[in-house]
Amino acid sequence: MIAVAPAAPGKLGDQPDPQRLLTYLTDLGLWLTSRRAELDELDAAVQASDHAGELTGDVRLGLTLWQAIKTRNEQLLATWDSGRVGAVEREKIAQLIWSRLDTPGAAAGLTGMSVPEASRTSDALTAQLRQRLQLDPSGSAVLVRLRDLRAQLERLRDQIALEPREGVEAARLKLQGLAARLEVASDKAGRGGDVGGLLGPLELDAATFERDLIVGGAMRRQNAARIVKIDAIRRHLAEREPGLRALVERTVAAVTPAPKYAVPDIENLGPVPTTTPELDAYEARLASVGKAMDVVEESYSAALESVEALRSELAGIEAKGLDATGASLLAAARGVLGQTPVQLDAARSLVAGCRAYASTSGGRS
Repeated sequence: MIAVAPAAPGKLGDQPDPQRLLTYLTDLGLWLTSRRAELDELDAAVQASDHAGELTGDVRLGLTLWQAIKTRNEQLLATWDSGRVGAVEREKIAQLIWSRLDTPGAAAGLTGMSVPEASRTSDALTAQLRQRLQLDPSGSAVLVRLRDLRAQLERLRDQIALEPREGVEAARLKLQGLAARLEVASDKAGRGGDVGGLLGPLELDAATFERDLIVGGAMRRQNAARIVKIDAIRRHLAEREPGLRALVERTVAAVTPAPKYAVPDIENLGPVPTTTPELDAYEARLASVGKAMDVVEESYSAALESVEALRSELAGIEAKGLDATGASLLAAARGVLGQTPVQLDAARSLVAGCRAYASTSGGRS
């Protein structure tokens, strides 16, 4: 029979009872020994099959998971020190059990798993490999396979409860489909029918679904800090949006021609996603929105500042004192700068004329 990973005691930050820790460490050691034997058996079967190229990667992944768990188990045993543990050591053991493993399988998206999660993923992966190779681990009866499937569906139900709100409904529907198929197979077996053709695909689908859920949960935890960071950027941009819209309104009312840039609407981006590819795309879109907001702020602010700069320069020219002709130019420039909105091109031309006249006339004559 395929080895099943033991249930881990406590949670991160706990100080589990020494007896529970002893039971778990003993069972985990036995599980590691059995799992390695299974993986060696599967490796030999894969190499002897017609699907070596297709399945070798899964065997390699299974060995990577096993090695990561074994390495952590050695750290657990060292901390356990044959039972010579106090509260501090028991808390450290709980941390080693429930914290992220140092590896495994980054290429397969399996980073960020705890020992229990990696162990359950190994169970699912091993069952999936056996099914694809059509190996029966111990000639187990149909009733045993049905029982194992029911236990697996319960694990799936618990795992689905940890899914984010937007993914729960789809996962529940998939679980309902697996449960319905299991009931069909169970009823047929109860009537004495052959269910081999039903159980194989069902076991494969259930194992794949369990693996996907575990990997997804691990990836969400790995992305948690990134989601917080991206959400903070989103909120910052959303806080900028009203001020930019007000700046645009002031500029359009005060200056013509005004710039013609639109203020991005943060709501169009939607909520922050949870998966790595979606986060990558969302972060890139946020960066583009931030740059667009910078352009809006710089261009509209520059237009308003240009008007103030022209007024300031005109006041400086007027302070020097000009003759009647210069005074007429000044009056024309003041008239344009006093309009609402200011004709910016005309104002620039008139102020430039005043500047040129002042530089050539040398002031009042």
